[in-house]
Parts: sequence; C-alpha cells; structure tokens
Amino acid sequence: MGRITIREFHDDDLDAVVRLWWEAQASAEQPVYSLAEVTASCREDHAVVAVRDEVVVAAAVGRAAHAQGWVVFFGVSEESRSENVSGALLDALERKMAPLGLSTLSVLMPEGSRLDLLTTNGFQLRYGLRYLERQMPVQRRELELLKEVGGRILPRHLWENVAGMRHEKQLLEERLVAPLAQPDLADRYGVVPPRAVMLFGPPGTGKTTFAKAVASRLDWPFVEVFPSRLGDGMSSMASSLRSTFEQIDELEHGVVFIDEVEEIASRRSDPPTPTQGVTNELLKIVADFRAREGMLLICATNFVRALDAAFLRHGRFDYVLPIGLPDDEARDAIWRRYVPTEIAAAVDFAALVARSAGLTPADIEYAARRASQEALARALRGGGADRRTDLETSDYLAALEVTRATVSDEQQATFLEDIDELARL
Repeated sequence: MGRITIREFHDDDLDAVVRLWWEAQASAEQPVYSLAEVTASCREDHAVVAVRDEVVVAAAVGRAAHAQGWVVFFGVSEESRSENVSGALLDALERKMAPLGLSTLSVLMPEGSRLDLLTTNGFQLRYGLRYLERQMPVQRRELELLKEVGGRILPRHLWENVAGMRHEKQLLEERLVAPLAQPDLADRYGVVPPRAVMLFGPPGTGKTTFAKAVASRLDWPFVEVFPSRLGDGMSSMASSLRSTFEQIDELEHGVVFIDEVEEIASRRSDPPTPTQGVTNELLKIVADFRAREGMLLICATNFVRALDAAFLRHGRFDYVLPIGLPDDEARDAIWRRYVPTEIAAAVDFAALVARSAGLTPADIEYAARRASQEALARALRGGGADRRTDLETSDYLAALEVTRATVSDEQQATFLEDIDELARL
C-alpha cells in the first residue's frame, strides 16, 4: 500500500467524505453535525483529506465562528486508524484555519468515541460540559420565501405570556398543539392532526393573540393573509388569494392566519355578490390545504353567523372554537402588564379586576394608559387641587369610569348563543 498524503479538499472528494460520514454514523462515533451541514462546510468553509493510492481514507472539516474554530467532522477509515493519520490531518486543518485568527479549535464528540485520537494530538478534554441544541424554525432556503409572503418568526414564550384563559388554552393545547407537535403520540390514540381551525368571538377578545401563541408554541413561521390587501387591480381577489397560497405551500411548516375572514367568506346569495368568486376560491383552498402536513390554517371572525354555511360543515374546519372575554385571572395579568412595577405593590388589583369585568384586553390597555397619561399631566402641572402627583388605584378606577366597553351586552349574549349553536370543540 502507498503512503498517506494530506491535501486540501476538492469537489471530487465529496462522495468520499459522505462515505466516511455514513461509516461514522454506523459506529459508536456518530457525527454530531448532520450530513447536510458537513457537505455545506466542505464547499463553503475549510476541509482537508488524507489520501492513499488516490483514495480518500480520512477527512477533517472545520468552520470558524468569530475567534473560535469548530471541527464539524473528523472521520478516519477503520483500516487507517493504526497509522498516525489523525494527528497529521488535524494539524493540516489547523494550519488551514490559522490565518482566520482563531484562539481555539474545538470538537464535539458523542459518548463512546475514541477520544485518544484527539487527546494525543493536543486536544484537552473539558469536564462538566453539556451539549445542547435547538432546531431553527426556518432553514436558509426558506427565508426569502417567508419574506415574500409576509411571514415572520415570532418570539418564543408567547404561549406562556397568554395568562389566564385556562379553558381556551387547554382547548387549543389539546386540539391543536399536541397533535401537531407530537404526531407519534397522536397516531397512538388515532388522533388526526388538525389542518384548519375557525376561531370566533366578539371583537378585541384576543383571537389574533391566540393564533400567534399557537405558532410560537409550535415554533412554526406565522403568515398572516389580509383579505383587504387581496387584488391589486391587475388580478382578481380570487386569483390573488390562490397565488398567495401557492407561495405559502412551498414552506415546510407554517401557521397561516386570516383575520376577519367573513370579508371573503360571507354567505353566498343570488344574484352573486362581488366577493362570491373569492368565497368559492377559499373553499377550494381549504380543501387543498387539508392535504398538506406540517401546516395549520387558522381563520378568525367576529361574526360567525355571517359565514357561508359551507365553511362550518364537517370536513372543512376541524374545530370551531370560541374565544370570549378575558376571565378574572387574565384581567389581573393584563393589568399587571400595564401598571408600572414601581407602584404595583400599592395597587389594589382585585378592585381593578372586579371593575373591568366585561372589558376586552384592548379596553383594559386603554384604561391603564389613560390613567398613566392623566397622572403624568398632573405631575407636569405640579399636582392638582390635592397637590397629588403619584399614580394610585383611584386613577385607574377613574379611567375605567370613562372607558366604553367594546363588547355590548347584546353582543355577549349573541356570542353565548353562537357557542351553543355553532361551536365544534
């Protein structure tokens, strides 16, 4: 057999690196980085190979992150391990990456690996470390597409930030999140993951907030389709809607949200209305959408009675879920979000919760901000007749006195009737 030589990676070596990766995958030294990451680094970062008789018998692939270098892959064929190819290969990779100004060269290895191949070549074993990883919700190839459809990655923890509303959250967790996030568990119990869901309730009750929280909980991109923006004068609303969903269909995962869906899904009539064509198109899109895995369509409406009957039939939307006014726990959390931390200990939140019954989150926000603004104005004037400049519970109660409820008693009564007649839990 010929002697082993070390050289830089060539494109023609890629198949050999892939072979070495699969050999490592089948052994106790399973690679930490995926094959896609290794091959990408071969092309775009730094790689060297060991060759004997024109056959690649070992490879080392590196990537730089600021002042730290990482060995993305280090593989040696079994028949070459008795020779000192490991040291020569690692030295060659280090020399190749040295001009980058690195301070350290690090390696992640799975338990059971032959660490002597590294420790005998200058690497020190660091104890007390744990390897953690988190999957990115969108891969690089999808970023431009996500931008084109107006989608975005929402912050994590939105689900936890929805305080109170335990009944609604439990429904969404059990019906939507769990089957989509844990498909194997869903299969075990014969649960088919949902594809389309309708949220209904009075205006301002947080339907959009819940839709975003579901996307955040799943760690999926969130894409909102605005009915008012469909149609650009060059194409009809129906064709614009179809084109939008064709683009969205290229995403691997996503929560697609349509608010005020009654604008494009109202009851069809005879003679046809101008929006009847888009209603028909949306019905077709929902049917097509249901054939996709890894996607969830959430529609929201303030007027569920106004929807065309075809939308509420079984087979279109898996669930028709009510989202009502915030409960006591939710109102308490909303007040605490807007009351300054410095004065929170002196505020009677129980009184604010009781006096804000029947208000939406937006109503409470308005009252809180009004109280703060009035207190600021009073301070700028040097205090009022009572010379008071601080912010107290009485200021919030006074703001509540002039805050008009978004949801009337009649609307709330209608909502409760809709739950009995139309909800599908």
